[in-house]
Amino acid sequence: MSEETQERDTSELGEKIVKILKTIYDPEIPVDIYELGLIYDVLVNEDNEVKILMTLTSPNCPVAETLPTEVEEKVKSLNDIKDAEVEITFDPPWTQDLMSEEAKLELGLL
Repeated sequence: MSEETQERDTSELGEKIVKILKTIYDPEIPVDIYELGLIYDVLVNEDNEVKILMTLTSPNCPVAETLPTEVEEKVKSLNDIKDAEVEITFDPPWTQDLMSEEAKLELGLL
């Protein structure tokens, strides 16, 4: 497979992953985790293994146990994905500045 084909496949896979992430909502805020800015990075290697670096709105978030598992399971449900791993970080800590314009508008912050 050429490098260009690999890049295109990875890009398409990245778009599918983002679509999945946009179906997962923070239970306290009616906005998906992607638009909230909770996803810091999505890495896909040539074996279609995915690593997602994400945060939570706070370390005491009530879904700290279940949200990463939900993200992993939904991403793994994509046909092209071999494996998925979610890593939680609080560096940098989440702030409202990380939210998309769409999320801020939704929450009346604009």
